[in-house]
Amino acid sequence: MRAPRPLAGLLRRAVRRVAEAAAPPGTVAAPDTDVSYAPRADGRPDPGEVVWAWVPYEDDPSRGKDRPVLVVGTEGATLLALAMTSKDHDRDVEQERRAGREWMDVGSGAWDRQGRASEVRTNRVLRLQVGDVRREGAALDRATFERVVAAARPHL
Repeated sequence: MRAPRPLAGLLRRAVRRVAEAAAPPGTVAAPDTDVSYAPRADGRPDPGEVVWAWVPYEDDPSRGKDRPVLVVGTEGATLLALAMTSKDHDRDVEQERRAGREWMDVGSGAWDRQGRASEVRTNRVLRLQVGDVRREGAALDRATFERVVAAARPHL
């Protein structure tokens, strides 16, 4: 029997993470879930920080891209995060709603070297391991973080 290829293991883990992240809205949070603003400039991903990680596509979890995500909390040792984009979804808001995607403007910050305004997807919670995060971007201000968490709360 052949040993599993490393890429196959990565794909299995990515598919499992996407399945976990796709929990139905209103799912009761695990008892060890902590959603609170706690950024620390210590090189580790903390709630309130924008970090970079590989995010699988919803329609094909075997593919994805490296993108900024906002860490909103923890579930034990797992990070709870929301994908971010510099694409302006205000132009296609109805199309995005029909597709089941909800976006919220969060402004610009040091996480984007070009200073572009960003949006965060509030209805797709990603569950990431600390080791899946490759670099730290910047912290979101507390007021914006609280607005994002309030919008994402039904999905956390």
